[in-house]
Amino acid sequence: MKIEDEIKSTVALDLSKKIILNIMYTCNILNEKFNEVLKPYDLSGEQYNVLRILRGQKGNPANMCVIQERMIAKTSNTTRLVDKLLLKELVTRNVCPDNRRKIEVAITQKGLNVLSELDPKVTAHENALTTNLCKEELEQLNELLEKYRNQ
Repeated sequence: MKIEDEIKSTVALDLSKKIILNIMYTCNILNEKFNEVLKPYDLSGEQYNVLRILRGQKGNPANMCVIQERMIAKTSNTTRLVDKLLLKELVTRNVCPDNRRKIEVAITQKGLNVLSELDPKVTAHENALTTNLCKEELEQLNELLEKYRNQ
């Protein structure tokens, strides 16, 4: 369905506006569908992102700056996200022994277990959202989005 139909626009939209609206509308759909996958685990997309970042540390803790730099949503309140993950016992937070002003965050075994359980569900979700595009179209879309983002 065209974006004009989705938003029930009664006026003609110029191409630039259509592109922006299409990206924003699609982003919202992607977020809604992804949140459905995460809902049974009481996780937000941002919390999931923090867990993935910490798993990528391969057992080493990360400070808050490292987590913030690697976040998909750069505006996320990392401290608040970590606090929520602490309450769920999915991460630990300690003062750095070398620099007491630095906080180190690490994923717990419980956090790793949650990610292991989520991995196949997330993969199936991602595959389901891309089935209507062939490999070449997916590559082209990825290239176009990167080009658009990196202008």
